[in-house]
Amino acid sequence: MKKAGVAILGLGVVGGGTYQILTEKREYFKKTQGVDLTVECVLEKNVERAISLGVEKEKIATSIEEVVSNPNVDIVVEVIGGTGVAKTFVTMALKSGKTVVTSNKELFAKHWPELEEEAKKMNVGLFFEASCVGGVPIIRTLQEGMQANKILSIKGIINGTTNYILTKMANEGSSYEEALKEAQRLGYAEFNPTADVEGFDATYKLSILSSLAFNKKICIENVYREGITGVNKEDIAYGKEMGYTLKLLGIGKDTEKGVEVRVHPTFVKNDNPLASVNDSFNAVHLVGDSVGEIMLYGRGAGALPTGSAIVSDVIFAAKYDEYFYACFENNEKGNKETKFASDFTSKYYIRLSVADKAGVLSKVSGVFAKGSLSISEVKQVSLDEDKAQIIIITHLCNESLIKKALEKLKTLEEVYEVKGVIRMED
Repeated sequence: MKKAGVAILGLGVVGGGTYQILTEKREYFKKTQGVDLTVECVLEKNVERAISLGVEKEKIATSIEEVVSNPNVDIVVEVIGGTGVAKTFVTMALKSGKTVVTSNKELFAKHWPELEEEAKKMNVGLFFEASCVGGVPIIRTLQEGMQANKILSIKGIINGTTNYILTKMANEGSSYEEALKEAQRLGYAEFNPTADVEGFDATYKLSILSSLAFNKKICIENVYREGITGVNKEDIAYGKEMGYTLKLLGIGKDTEKGVEVRVHPTFVKNDNPLASVNDSFNAVHLVGDSVGEIMLYGRGAGALPTGSAIVSDVIFAAKYDEYFYACFENNEKGNKETKFASDFTSKYYIRLSVADKAGVLSKVSGVFAKGSLSISEVKQVSLDEDKAQIIIITHLCNESLIKKALEKLKTLEEVYEVKGVIRMED
């Protein structure tokens, strides 16, 4: 039976869940996986917390040097987060000949090439299943389950915090501020929620996932990012009436015009499988040229779901002597030959505040017609004697044409304000 000693850097929520799974299921892993995994040490400043989780005092390390010099440690699990201390510790572990398992999506998205280079030099593993979509096995699916396919697109709800907020706004009519406050109360959102609500977290994940999906290094700088802070509950309600659900999506497409990678609020039809993914759950929809459509769904965060992904990597690293490295040119700036499409093709939801009088809709429609834009649906709602709302849904069109039309609409005397512009996906 193969044996492996594990060190855990950080015993926060995810680290605690990882420790629990490794210790409570040791005998189960022996029987089902043929590996004996032991937690040899943990690095945790809060000694009392470590002891409360059942860690023996002599196994609580006080420095990273103590961890990487321990001959009984084969695999180092990093769950500290961020790119400061975490990067230093991971680099030291790799240089010491230890395989590393990390859940740190920001670290991986920003420093994947140099970390992988260190792993290659030392012939050790660098695993990151838990960096994207929590307990959903998306990384291994892309690396081991989809090799027969050229992946055409990847679309996903890959941030649980924003999905909870948008679900709350849609189902209860909450404002963004009310929904955020509730998410913070429940622990779904941080005190400073910027990384989640402004789309940074989803951007890191999409950078990693699209790189694997399209076999090309996609840097975070290549990803268009737009968060949910500007989302209005009125737009969610109007969309709902017209048969659409709003989600923050990470979208990657490998097209003839180039690779599209973008994170932004998106309306999807209510019969789209992604529309029914609610609260803090995540899902990823893949399209392969051979297999067609696949969707993976599950919890995108939490102690045990994320710990499950980490331990799956630990088991893989313990069982197999050969490691996966990127099959593409993996450097900090990506491959210069990779072409990116910036003028996205999409359908659009547009809400206008207009004067409530005859001829306004005709003028608005004329702007779209002159701009070579085709309208799929239109809805007009009178608010009072003087004002109305016009909601327009376009057919597929280029973003550049929409921007030109919006600028023209703003010059019309009858159009008071462009209240909302949201992209749509089938």
